[in-house]
Amino acid sequence: MAKKKFLFVAQEVAPYLPPENISSLGKEVATGIHKRGYEVRTFTPKWGNINERRNQLHEVIRLSGLNVTIDDNDHPLLLKVASLHPTRTQVYFIDNDDFFQKLDSDIDNVGSNRSDNDKRILFFTRSTIETAKKLQWDPAVIHAQGWISALTPVYLRQLTDSIPFESSKIVYTVLPEENEVVIDADFFRRLKEDGVKADYLDAYKEMELSTKLLHKMAIDNSDGVIFMTDEPDPDLLAAVEAKGIPYLKKEDAENNLDAYIEFYDKLSDK
Repeated sequence: MAKKKFLFVAQEVAPYLPPENISSLGKEVATGIHKRGYEVRTFTPKWGNINERRNQLHEVIRLSGLNVTIDDNDHPLLLKVASLHPTRTQVYFIDNDDFFQKLDSDIDNVGSNRSDNDKRILFFTRSTIETAKKLQWDPAVIHAQGWISALTPVYLRQLTDSIPFESSKIVYTVLPEENEVVIDADFFRRLKEDGVKADYLDAYKEMELSTKLLHKMAIDNSDGVIFMTDEPDPDLLAAVEAKGIPYLKKEDAENNLDAYIEFYDKLSDK
């Protein structure tokens, strides 16, 4: 029997970033799901403090060169790849000098405080989806983890060019973010320019431009949700329960990859 394919869109993955809570979870999911029989490919930003030489990243020329247009400016994709030990699963790094270089003003590994975070999310999302298409990757499960990946479920469900992934089940993880993500006031305009319908976005315009907004949009377009916060945000949990979306809480999912597999399999069987 062929292995089920698993596309993991991760905010942070150790050891490429220091092994802290979020990056360690990224590695645990990528390697643990592989060990449990899935064929795994991981996409993550090539954050500026990732050492390319030490981690043996190399550019994939045939998959680089995509231009993502945001506000009439073209931003070229540089795609890099490495093998994640000990399973040697492939990790693809979405890179661009405009968005993922390390800045002195960054307050954390991912620059949560940057004013261009919505552009960074747009670039990462579009680059990830287009690269997965080029790879002709047809995953049973697409698991997006963290705010940088939050538009992945939205674009897969709201844009018509995501047809190759119609049968994929989408899971989103709400991570325990330490810093609030800055979102630009032109966020909704940029989404509309990418093809997300205005009437769809109207439902979110009363929400504050915040990490919570990103989580809510991701949840509304997912088939399953995993809360890795100590206590799920009451509004987000209420949204999940109102829509009847299956979910796991931290106490069920933490250090328990078997619970993930059971969760994925139940979604895939629907």
